[in-house]
Amino acid sequence: MPTPRTSSVPGNVTPGTSGAPGRGGYRGAVSTRSPQSRPDARVRRAATAGASALVVGVLVGSCASPAVSVTPAPHATDPACAQVVLATPDEIADDLSRRAVTAQAATAWGDPAVVLRCGVEPLGPTTDRCVSVESADGSTVDWVVVASDPDHEDSSDWTFTTYGRVPAVQVTVPAEIARTHPSSFLDRLAPAIGHTTKERECLGLDETS
Repeated sequence: MPTPRTSSVPGNVTPGTSGAPGRGGYRGAVSTRSPQSRPDARVRRAATAGASALVVGVLVGSCASPAVSVTPAPHATDPACAQVVLATPDEIADDLSRRAVTAQAATAWGDPAVVLRCGVEPLGPTTDRCVSVESADGSTVDWVVVASDPDHEDSSDWTFTTYGRVPAVQVTVPAEIARTHPSSFLDRLAPAIGHTTKERECLGLDETS
């Protein structure tokens, strides 16, 4: 797999449009860097057991629409995941509202559903492309981006996994949603991701030589 280029491109690039380099999809939606290690001293904020129970009770059982079937992440019981899910927005786009899910430490939006799971296995250094999303408060979240079919990105499902954060968070975006929505919804997730501990960050190519 080729090493990602380091570039700064528009933050609201709709998949498949001329604003995105490469073949389309979410390639180059934000600054692209290489997932390698850099320490960070951010303090982790843990959740209480009561908050964990609230996540299960509110997000799994309260919505009227059919629950989205979700496989729990291997570290879904990490206390910080409760705070992550509670801090996620009720909408990540005008037409992508929260739905109930069947698993702890998870939530979903829209139909077909964009699914967030907290507590997935943290990623090690990888040659997969990494995008850095800076939110309005100045904080930055690094996401490793993978297409289900790299040769046909316009028809691919997409997976975004936080890099260098514990617990790790993963967001899966169906192809139908990816074709019609920019990746700017990642910015709306930044406050929730802020409840994880930042231990490493992606590096630009000039920082890896």
